[in-house]
Amino acid sequence: MLDEKGKLLYVGKARNLKKRLSSYFRKSGLAPKTAALVAKVAQAEVTITSNETEALLLEQTLIKQWRPPYNILLRDDKSYPYVFLSAGDYPRLSLHRGAKKEAGRYFGPYPSAGAIRESLGLLQKAFLVRQCEDSYFKNRTRPCLQYQIKRCKAPCVKLVDSVEYAQDVRHSVMFLEGRSDVLTQELSVDMERAAASLDFEQAASIRDQIVFLRRVQNQQSMEAGSGDVDIVAAVASPGGACINLISVRGGRVLGSKNFFPRVGIEEKTSEILLAFLEQYYLGLFERDLPEELIVNVVHEDFSTLVNAILESQGREISISHRVRGTRSRWLQLALTNAEQALTARLSSKQQLLARFEALRLALQLNEVPTRLECFDISHSSGEATVASCVVFGREGPIKTDYRRYNIDGITAGDDYAAMRQALTRRFSKAREGSGKLPDILLVDGGKGQLGMAREVIDKLAISGFTLLGVAKGVTRKPGFETLYLNDATNELSLPADSPALHLIQQIRDEAHRFAITGHRARRAKVRRTSSLEDVPGIGPRRRRELLKHFGGLQELNRASVDEIARAPGISKKLAESIYAILHSE
Repeated sequence: MLDEKGKLLYVGKARNLKKRLSSYFRKSGLAPKTAALVAKVAQAEVTITSNETEALLLEQTLIKQWRPPYNILLRDDKSYPYVFLSAGDYPRLSLHRGAKKEAGRYFGPYPSAGAIRESLGLLQKAFLVRQCEDSYFKNRTRPCLQYQIKRCKAPCVKLVDSVEYAQDVRHSVMFLEGRSDVLTQELSVDMERAAASLDFEQAASIRDQIVFLRRVQNQQSMEAGSGDVDIVAAVASPGGACINLISVRGGRVLGSKNFFPRVGIEEKTSEILLAFLEQYYLGLFERDLPEELIVNVVHEDFSTLVNAILESQGREISISHRVRGTRSRWLQLALTNAEQALTARLSSKQQLLARFEALRLALQLNEVPTRLECFDISHSSGEATVASCVVFGREGPIKTDYRRYNIDGITAGDDYAAMRQALTRRFSKAREGSGKLPDILLVDGGKGQLGMAREVIDKLAISGFTLLGVAKGVTRKPGFETLYLNDATNELSLPADSPALHLIQQIRDEAHRFAITGHRARRAKVRRTSSLEDVPGIGPRRRRELLKHFGGLQELNRASVDEIARAPGISKKLAESIYAILHSE
């Protein structure tokens, strides 16, 4: 279905085309979203396929390619991560995402990077297999901190032989394969053998591994099933939908992930679940298919989905609905997670909308604002000054519109000049037609910062939004802020429990966080860079020899030109350049 400009609105499939189209174009009884679609439809194009499987595959290809606004869309642009075990004498465990090109073994997929990091943390504590980068591993001359805190056996400097390390790797593989019980039994035999040979230190080490594994097994209460299974539960409400996916491999729950698809026309939970399964397992990204799918609702087209997966990926998969025992507990867990995640999401959204409405009332605006921008300045005694701009909409932070501005060419510590530069750069582009204007512009600061913002806006001749200054109170504690509306004479105070004030504090704090993060990164970059790098004719080797000669940059700073010239390989002219750079402002 396309609009009058030929833009794709909706893609669907049907066994009976006449019946399906008639359901959209009847005179009454249409759902609001269906009516909104039909009002825009100018033409409908039909593609005939030889069977239902081909229709399903074509539908998913078109949805993925064109993302029609009235289809249910799964916004998942990343493939699932794996635990990767590299090849070689001393293999490395790491998180991997993407194509499986490197030689080694891949375990997963895991539902999230957090689930992988948790598993890697457990393995590091239990079996001390290295997780450092290969470039780091090959260039070590002494053990790193991981060895000191007993998280690695330092294979980089050969403090563990390859046979012992291979055994640790084998145990890690057994854990990742879900064979924890077999692994525990094997370790128990090794512990008894070590104790019998009076190697009590080794026996104690193995005992600690067994205790740790038992503790993990107790935490993993769902680890009582078998097989490779994905449990998918969907819930829907008028405000949205949530799908929770739990991944089970080798009978071990690897973790879960929530998806919040954009729901278009279909309101039924079964339709939302089917759309998710089609896009997830027939999507653009490679998935490790499980042997079985367990779902909380059924749909008549599940058989078509199974055939499509078999045809496209050569894997046969079963879909179960009525399950018992451990599988029933898995399904209930997924359903509970989905319900709680959706409730939390809708609650947060409603609370944010209430805060926006409260802000409209507090500022006596005619309409509820849709876009708020807040600017803040961060520096350390004038060093590495950074200005931040954060943007909030009615659904929360719009992080794609966040911006940072590195401030240069001002007197160190001049916050007013920094604010002037940041606002000028931001709104000069807006005046040229680049970017959106906010409904409310918040400036973190008192009358001075507000006056600077007003000066920039008047100079650029920009209008159409409200200017709000946010000054901390005398105690600088939250809840005692003073607000200045449009100019310094219009002072406004809100109660500490005001939802409008809470929204302002949330945006102000986010701007402060974003600014200080950028400032710290910029400051760290400067401090990692030696001032000697600015001297022409001083390369890495000569710089290293110079610092070695003086014992560090501090002593070099104290040296005179003649003293610098006495260093090996430093001429009088080069010494003068070094001295000038080190003592320049």
